[in-house]
Amino acid sequence: MDAFKFDLLVIGSGPAGESAALNAAKHGLRAAVIEDRRMVGGGCTHSGTIPSKALRHAVKDLTRYNTNAIFRAIGEPSRISFQTLLQNAGTVIRRQVAMRSQYYAKNRIAMYFGVASFIDANTVRVTLPDGAVEILRAPKVVIATGSRPYRPADIDFAHPTVFDSDTILAMPHTPRRLLIYGAGVIGCEYASIFSALGVKVDLINTRDQLLSYLDDEISDALSYHLRTQGAVIRHGEEYDRLEASAHGVTLHLRSGKRLQGEALLWCNGRTGNTDRLELHNIGLQPDSRGLLNVDARYETSVPGVFAVGDVIGAPSLASAAYDQGRSAAAAARGKEHTRHVDDTPTGIYTLPEISSVGATERELTAARIPYEIGRAFFKETARAQISGEDVGMLKLLFHIDTLEILGVHCFGAEATEIIHIGQAIMKQPAPRNTVRYFIETTFNYPTMAEAYRIAALNGLNRLTSY
Repeated sequence: MDAFKFDLLVIGSGPAGESAALNAAKHGLRAAVIEDRRMVGGGCTHSGTIPSKALRHAVKDLTRYNTNAIFRAIGEPSRISFQTLLQNAGTVIRRQVAMRSQYYAKNRIAMYFGVASFIDANTVRVTLPDGAVEILRAPKVVIATGSRPYRPADIDFAHPTVFDSDTILAMPHTPRRLLIYGAGVIGCEYASIFSALGVKVDLINTRDQLLSYLDDEISDALSYHLRTQGAVIRHGEEYDRLEASAHGVTLHLRSGKRLQGEALLWCNGRTGNTDRLELHNIGLQPDSRGLLNVDARYETSVPGVFAVGDVIGAPSLASAAYDQGRSAAAAARGKEHTRHVDDTPTGIYTLPEISSVGATERELTAARIPYEIGRAFFKETARAQISGEDVGMLKLLFHIDTLEILGVHCFGAEATEIIHIGQAIMKQPAPRNTVRYFIETTFNYPTMAEAYRIAALNGLNRLTSY
């Protein structure tokens, strides 16, 4: 028990754990990964990002087929069940697992499939599926166990009409009316997916605005398009109790409303997967939602124990988790300066999708920063007209005096791809981080990226001094 078997132990094989292990291995460290599923990939691959986005893509293709007149020569509009569309997700998951398994094999990273728990800060017990136990030791440990949907004790999730964002992927039927409680990112994404399938959706929001951290104009656009798809959005509501039967569910709200549906999808918060780690053995205490506090180097209050990904809370994005994992591994191997991930763009895969980076109008107004706005509406671009995806816009916020780009906000097709052009320019040192870049650079035509030139000209035309 005195000798370390590994240089780094990683608990969890999602984006954060995978990147931590690979970073360690690439720098010559002996790394091991512990995963409580039978396959690598974590919740991101098996129940979160990958299956939900694959489902969204299938629904998007179906919608385009049903709304494009050119396909009427082939046949009538099609109605495909939720379960059939999920088959696409299964194919993607299998490919992801195979690809990621190769990463570990090629980099000689040891894999242990079982439940991890701490004996001390350098020793982890792994309980294997057959009950056998492995004892692993390393001077540094990275906790990357992810999160799961928060489940209130008074909601019966064992009932066949009650689901959370993990179990919804195994829903055996397509409901005619679905109640979605919680209008965060996951709730809004599933509201748009089911509405596009023709399901009547009630989206219950505990706040007074959808995704209030977004720019107000983008949030308003999301609300408008969800409603045009048939969703009913109910702001400022909180649940009181739930009645579930073989015929459906009745959700009682504190306002006195009673909403009925064939199924309920609960999307109100997440809980960190820390309950089986026996953290008390190392003196580490998670918060009430099972989340861990870390410093700028992703180290917990226990020296040598790091935490990354959803288990540390916001931003709870796979994109951020990959970078957090690399930073934690770098800190664990002694690198003095590591990146703290605090500039992740927002990516929301509704239909249409949303992405943003930088400040919102509300934030700039509160800070008394003089700014101007440049907009490009997709319906006015040739590429969007050709593709038939002309809903949405690109919005640039820039300083009136310096022309520095302060925020980029996009709603519409390929928003999560388009945003990275603006992000790249924002990251440039002055004076290359201004809207001038977009009018001094020739964009391919026709492209969605051309919206940057249109938005820049629109904004600069508002300045009498330009």
